[in-house]
Amino acid sequence: MAGLFPTLETLTISQTKRAAIEGRVEALVHGQVEALVRKETKDGKPFWEVTLADAEAKMTLRAWSDAPAFAACEQLAARDFLAVTGEFTHSSGFGLDARRWTCSALTDAEREALLAGPPALREKQAADFAFIEESVASVGDPRLVGLARLFLADYGAHFRRSAAARGNHHARRGGLVEHVAQMMRAALALASAYPALNRDLLIAGVLFHDSGKLWENALPADGFAMPFDERGELLGHITIGIELVNTLWRKLLAAPEASAWADLQPAPEDVRLHLLHLLAAHHGELQFGSPVVPKTPEAWALHYVDNLDAKLEMITAGYATAKPLAARIQERVWPLPGNLVAPLVKFQPAASGGAKPVAD
Repeated sequence: MAGLFPTLETLTISQTKRAAIEGRVEALVHGQVEALVRKETKDGKPFWEVTLADAEAKMTLRAWSDAPAFAACEQLAARDFLAVTGEFTHSSGFGLDARRWTCSALTDAEREALLAGPPALREKQAADFAFIEESVASVGDPRLVGLARLFLADYGAHFRRSAAARGNHHARRGGLVEHVAQMMRAALALASAYPALNRDLLIAGVLFHDSGKLWENALPADGFAMPFDERGELLGHITIGIELVNTLWRKLLAAPEASAWADLQPAPEDVRLHLLHLLAAHHGELQFGSPVVPKTPEAWALHYVDNLDAKLEMITAGYATAKPLAARIQERVWPLPGNLVAPLVKFQPAASGGAKPVAD
């Protein structure tokens, strides 16, 4: 490796993608093999397609039959941890493209560092989880705060390493925590702007709306390769989330303190049903997987907050990786409907406190 690339900067997959947008970059990238597939070209020539993942993103490597990496791929297996060196570029047809790449196994220390994730990401996700706990503690309804605390106590570690999706948005270890925390910030702002909304119910709905993804989009403690789960395949995260809430609700009502809640208003059964409706309706439309459309103010608020955070995450990621088409225009990122256009720069007042005049 040193012969091909004598001086290499170690980059994450996201950093490599961003650098390749600007032009050719030679780099060392650490990751785990998520998938390894032997394919053939139209001419019948074999090649390997390797999906590499780290804490933030994924990349696809192709090893053609005449490339040095082809023989190495014969010895690889899914879940292997690799150090990949190569020349990376960006093309409209394939996205990130790696040339002259070679690979070797990571050391134990390198593997542990990779699993921990970049320091900035670790810090952000820790802060997001702390914000979720703080928001849960602010809930006034003892049934909802008790339910949320049960969830965090029983499933907190699982929650912290789950993704919000397999692709599109927050598709990384800890992505679900990031998604839920940002939704909570938006939901709290909405509850302040629209005081008629049931703030307690909305916070609980945000926490639980994607709780089924702890099975549908779970990542193992020792890797970034997201396995497929039979429960997730057969039921989907909405159904699993409803089942989870009902299970935790029964456990909550069996606790000694629950005897003091019998006469609380709204009634416990009303609270449970309205929370379940938020989970069932959060996709907004039947065609998008919700078994029922939103029918309460909180259900509509949750749906739009969920959709907004997903879309803003997609467009932010797109700005970092999409190929430029013209000044301030980048190519479309699926599933967004059109090309990306750079946002308007925020107004900056002059040092004296007033805006700088524009010359004629």
